[in-house]
Amino acid sequence: MQPVLNVEDVRRVEGGLTEVGVSISELMHRAGAAAANEVLGIGDVETVAVLCGVGNNGGDGWVASEALRKRGLTVTVVTPVEVEEVQSDLARVVARSAQASGVSVLVAPPRDELKALLASSDVVLDAMLGTGFHGGPRAPFDIWIACVNGSGARVVSVDVPSGLSAQTGLADGAHVIADMTVTMLSLKPGLLSDCGRDACGAIVVAPLAEQTERLVREADPVAWRADLEDYADVLQAPSNAVDKFTRGSVLVVGGSLRFPGAPVMAALAAARAGAGYVTLAVPAPVAPIIQPHLLEIPVLALPAEEDGTFSTGSIEQVVQLAQKRTATLVGPGMRVSSGTAGIVSRLIATEVPLVIDADGLNCLARLTSNRLDDFPELLRRNAPIVLTPHRRELGRLVGLEDTPPASLTSAMEAARRIVWSDGGSEITVVSKGSATACIGTDVAILPKPGPASLATAGSGDVLAGVMASFLARSNTGNEDLPLLAALACEVHGYAGSIAAERLGSRGAMARDIIDALGLAEDALEEQIAFPESASQA
Repeated sequence: MQPVLNVEDVRRVEGGLTEVGVSISELMHRAGAAAANEVLGIGDVETVAVLCGVGNNGGDGWVASEALRKRGLTVTVVTPVEVEEVQSDLARVVARSAQASGVSVLVAPPRDELKALLASSDVVLDAMLGTGFHGGPRAPFDIWIACVNGSGARVVSVDVPSGLSAQTGLADGAHVIADMTVTMLSLKPGLLSDCGRDACGAIVVAPLAEQTERLVREADPVAWRADLEDYADVLQAPSNAVDKFTRGSVLVVGGSLRFPGAPVMAALAAARAGAGYVTLAVPAPVAPIIQPHLLEIPVLALPAEEDGTFSTGSIEQVVQLAQKRTATLVGPGMRVSSGTAGIVSRLIATEVPLVIDADGLNCLARLTSNRLDDFPELLRRNAPIVLTPHRRELGRLVGLEDTPPASLTSAMEAARRIVWSDGGSEITVVSKGSATACIGTDVAILPKPGPASLATAGSGDVLAGVMASFLARSNTGNEDLPLLAALACEVHGYAGSIAAERLGSRGAMARDIIDALGLAEDALEEQIAFPESASQA
């Protein structure tokens, strides 16, 4: 796994490196050299324009410019001020050195001159605004960013694309769209989420020192980016010695006359994701509507209110059904009422592995007056429990209904309020968004984000079904629950990619993602090296 550090923690790592003898000056020279090496690695590069700010990020750019010039490239640095006016003392020193080495310097050029330079360059190296940047870019950088994005040149950003927050992944105004980002020491959350997903291009981590790995781990990463091989311990090795019961059984509880389709998609997804036996429990008026669409999945009609939602009379029947299954999913399309809130409350009190999604989460918010983190006793149990909120649902769970989390980092903070109040290893919150985080009490894991095709109605119901299927089939301990949840997200995302290849990124619907789940899981299995002991079992 790759560690992800908050920006402030990266500064602690820098401080730790200086304590072991790697000076800030040396770090700047190594950062600049790392950026230059990536530019050279692109191949077929003769001319480079380096856009430098006035701080240490600009200093990295000056170092890179000198390194590229020494390799025989034609290099021009664009700077908003004369070399002697560069604010950072260290950046000013390396700027003088670059200029003395023969690097051309263009000071505060007019827009047309800058556009002409960028148009004639093979690569643009963006070293304008670094990880300390926040807010919106001011002149001249807002103009420079627009020129870079319109240049058609290949763009390499140093540490973070200028204009993007390395912490939040949000941009308050223009930001560079890079083909590659060479980030120093560690991944940052903003590079992996929201605007960062489009802005960064390929991400290369430059450690800069042999002590970096140790110091990054000691800095307590805010999250870990999962690699495929990390899933070997939680993905069951393929075997022919199975039947429909050993592949896990899932109960899906949901639906209402207003939303009959959501539990159907969840149940189909659970089956497509590998559960051997799936049962769907719905309010009685819903059953005849959906039964013709589910030939392989039994549909059970439970007592209902006149409005087509579960009545309180269905609560004990749901609990009895859940106790006969290896995992239960509750919530898709069932609305919020006294009956549905009662179902959620009673299911939590059982020892059945449980996934709570959609209106199941809204029932939790109602049961706790939108402060789930103030009622940790409600969720404490021995069996696994996975909550799958998107950011608005997460906001409702922790009293932020008017200001839901707007970034990956704020979503992780909100989710941690829930898991830390609970304090047990049996709980994981899957905070869904443009980048998803699977958060347990001890670790937060970031699965590879899925494609834009997942941004369609019903996609969340599909993920909930996949999550329930994996939970039903799992024989791992609670400590691996965040990793198992991350794997479910990866399969969901891969299925979205397959669906997009077939139907286009905007044409894929939730049912198309469902149909691709089996192919996605098989493809991931082929890429994961299973432990030898598992393959021989």
